[in-house]
Amino acid sequence: MSATPARPSYQLFVGVDVAAASFAASWTRDGHACERACSFAQSPEGFVSLQTALAATGVSPADTLLVLEATGSYWVSLAVSLHQAGYAVSVLNPAHAHAFARSLPRRAKTDALDAQLLTLFAHQRQPHAWTPPEQVYHELRQRLVVRDSLLAMRQQARNQRHALAQWPVQIAEACEQLDAVIADLDTRITTLDGEVARVLRKGEWAASAALLGSIPGIGPITSAWLLVATLNFAGCSSAEGAAAYAGLVPLARESGTSVRGRATIGHGGHARLRTALYMATLTAARFNPLVRAQYERLRAAGKPAKVARCAAARKLLLVAYAVVTKKRPFDPARQMGEAAQVEQPA
Repeated sequence: MSATPARPSYQLFVGVDVAAASFAASWTRDGHACERACSFAQSPEGFVSLQTALAATGVSPADTLLVLEATGSYWVSLAVSLHQAGYAVSVLNPAHAHAFARSLPRRAKTDALDAQLLTLFAHQRQPHAWTPPEQVYHELRQRLVVRDSLLAMRQQARNQRHALAQWPVQIAEACEQLDAVIADLDTRITTLDGEVARVLRKGEWAASAALLGSIPGIGPITSAWLLVATLNFAGCSSAEGAAAYAGLVPLARESGTSVRGRATIGHGGHARLRTALYMATLTAARFNPLVRAQYERLRAAGKPAKVARCAAARKLLLVAYAVVTKKRPFDPARQMGEAAQVEQPA
């Protein structure tokens, strides 16, 4: 068995609380005496000022760990700038920082105090360093995000058009405006679909996209969300980890003799990936033999359709993980055994 790689030994720990126009930073060497947080502008000049202040400590960038929360999109430019300068940067899920804060004695909340909180988190937890994703990630993700926005706009316009149609008096010019908006959104969504398919064919993840395309029920949009959400499955060390990351693992609710709740998937995990997989089961439950067998078995056992579809979505994710990580196209006979090894009862 190979030994677990040793974690870096950092000498300086920095917490950064990011806002829209500025960010606050505090640092420590020993986890006890945190420097009073300094405020910097959310700009290239502010990024340089922070690096100058950190350089004054005498600790090299490679021996410095900076922790910041993934709050909106304000953290991205700062994190990339620090990574390019050689610093170890860790990007936290805000929920983790919130849970850490609740474990400490009650305190006030300001940007400066939040920066010191993140400094303590950096020293005590030393989370893994973050690496900026590849260009293909941005090529796909931004198109997918815009596509979701356009879909929401189109549904809103369709709802408004439907509402107008219920009135006995309809103004043609008003209806034509909505019809034109819907037609324009149809065109834009179709264009984005073509661009996503092109990136999947020719981008750095083309091989993985082709493997995912061999799975009945997974189309280009679902493939794109799978690759973007998991960074081509590089962010998932196991099939179970991928299912947990998507929020498709039932969570037990038991405590002592008084709490005996039904296991549910909850609301955690990557919501958009979970939605993409859930919608993919509409096709997979009909045409994918592995998914269809499980879906029909659960429905025959009296499980609600939603529960069966969530289990089918998890099965689909396990198959996708096996296909991509093993670099072998979908083969129901072989994957039946591989997926069953990590499958749990719904």
